[in-house]
Amino acid sequence: MQSWIYLVVAIVLEVAGTTSMKLSFGFTKLLPSILLFVFYGLSFVAFTFALKGIDVSIAYAVWAGIGTALIAAIGMTFFKEPVSVMKLCSIMVIIIGVAGLHLSGLEHQ
Repeated sequence: MQSWIYLVVAIVLEVAGTTSMKLSFGFTKLLPSILLFVFYGLSFVAFTFALKGIDVSIAYAVWAGIGTALIAAIGMTFFKEPVSVMKLCSIMVIIIGVAGLHLSGLEHQ
């Protein structure tokens, strides 16, 4: 269970890092530029701890998939990126795929 908590923390930190990347405006804003490295560094630390108890294939799929879905939602909500049915359906396919990978990993435990 602790590994899953580390994975959730890693995802949140990665999303914060990616959001900081957008807010840095190509490294022209100092604080977001610094924060993106801090958040990504801490995300990798948390992800490394998560890997102690979760298979790397499952952990990476969850990390990347949920992170992608969250960043897409943040982009549409806060950065006014366009929303389309295709974009929303694609995000759902990512989430379904991650859930499928997670469920497939439970069979081996």
